[in-house]
Amino acid sequence: MNESGIHTVSHDLPVSEELRSFLAQDWAPAPAADVAPLPAARHTAARRERLSALFPGERLIVPAGELRVRSNDCDHRFRPYSAYTWLTGLAGEDQAGHVLVMEPSGPHGHEAVLHLRPRSPRGGGDDAFYRDRRYGEFWVGRRPDLDEAERMTGLRCAHLDRYAHVPPGRLAGEDPELTRALSELRLVKDAWEVEQLDLAVRHTVSGFEDVARALPQALAHHRGERWIEGVFNLRARAEGNGTGYETIAASGAHACVLHWIRNDGPLDPGDLLLLDAGVETDTLYTADITRTLPLSGRFSSAQRQVYELVLAAQEAGIAALRPGASFRDFHRAGMRVIAEGLAEWGVLKSPDGDLHRRYTLCSSGHMLGLDVHDCAQARAETYLDGVLAEGHVLTVEPGLYLQPDDMTLPPELRSIGVRIEDDLVITEGGARLLSGALPRTPDEVEEWTGTLRES
Repeated sequence: MNESGIHTVSHDLPVSEELRSFLAQDWAPAPAADVAPLPAARHTAARRERLSALFPGERLIVPAGELRVRSNDCDHRFRPYSAYTWLTGLAGEDQAGHVLVMEPSGPHGHEAVLHLRPRSPRGGGDDAFYRDRRYGEFWVGRRPDLDEAERMTGLRCAHLDRYAHVPPGRLAGEDPELTRALSELRLVKDAWEVEQLDLAVRHTVSGFEDVARALPQALAHHRGERWIEGVFNLRARAEGNGTGYETIAASGAHACVLHWIRNDGPLDPGDLLLLDAGVETDTLYTADITRTLPLSGRFSSAQRQVYELVLAAQEAGIAALRPGASFRDFHRAGMRVIAEGLAEWGVLKSPDGDLHRRYTLCSSGHMLGLDVHDCAQARAETYLDGVLAEGHVLTVEPGLYLQPDDMTLPPELRSIGVRIEDDLVITEGGARLLSGALPRTPDEVEEWTGTLRES
């Protein structure tokens, strides 16, 4: 309060005592919320038990994360830390600042306590509900109270203020051993997680269909790549939480840039469009699919030549997927096909060695789940140098990136970038293709795009 009796907040309008008193009274009781347990809550207790068994007697702290400023007083849209979501089932933007604490309980177990910021009360001297621009209900919407949060999660919930009195413990994100354990525990997906990934894939397929229908408008726009990005992102935001990563809409030579997310180029009918995109569900599981489409509706002979080699590499990689196989086997199988193809074209003198990597650059796939590059903090012996197991979900995504200025290539092959990426779950007998609803062969792609762009 200043000398004039006015309450002030930096960069905010002053509030008089009269207005403050008026805002604090005559509010109807908050209606009872119809709160049901989160679907993930059926599985989170078992996940926490597995984590508890690895750290007997130790306090484990898993924060949701904090808001980050985008510009001045505007924050980036918040997404909780994936391990926090995996352990609590909470995936909303209202989780910023919340912390899960697993307190040692007994000789081996833990009690999980969720420290959160409950809904601000009306009156009683608390003006946060209308004054707090970051967390106030009138600014960002209603939050659950402690009882509602307990019913949603099955966890004991405490006010976030009490977290200040929690003694130190292992802190996810800062403690390498805890962070690594959380990553490794998430490698094998349970049945509910596979259902969520199936849903993410279905929405992503719809987004690719939207893009195919929108190709005529995109071709007519001076920044057609961005038109494509917008069309897909509309589907992602309408059906889920948004995109699981920044959409790659790369045409022509831009398709030779692995993570092209500027998406500011025009579309030339003579070029290919490489679209790498995934919808993230409201539960934060993401798909990750890539298709390379001929913008004219038909592949040129050179484009088809490159596309068919990449497809053959992907087929070889998929065929190598099965429980007990080395994680790297599918990449090796695909790259052998790529190297042999480049040698047949005369680009390489021999398929032996690693010179083919000039044209492929990166690995041919990764684990998939709550993060697009899931479980990345796992030890090499459990992931990259480990073996596949039933319940692993991963991508197979070989590509050829033939740069426009690469003089080792014949002119007709330059500026062609092709990637074909699909999502698969390892099963008892091999692997199930989650994204099989999208065509992969060049003839199927031509027919599919032709049908949709005319619809």
